[in-house]
Amino acid sequence: MDLSLENKKIELIQWLSTLNDKYLIDKLMELREKEKTDWWNEISADERESIEKGIQDADNGKLTSHSTVKGIYEKWL
Repeated sequence: MDLSLENKKIELIQWLSTLNDKYLIDKLMELREKEKTDWWNEISADERESIEKGIQDADNGKLTSHSTVKGIYEKWL
């Protein structure tokens, strides 16, 4: 693992061990719980269906190249 990442983790652990702000600790716990949540379960049925259709289209070779799409939408980019 990246040494700087390890250093950041150690720094966070040290900081957390001295933290006395209950509000901030609660917010950090909420963030931790959100990280456990699968985003797939958080999106609507329509969004899931659209993603599944896109995957099915890709699996069936129904793809449009990036350059073609860029050309179509270039005036808005």
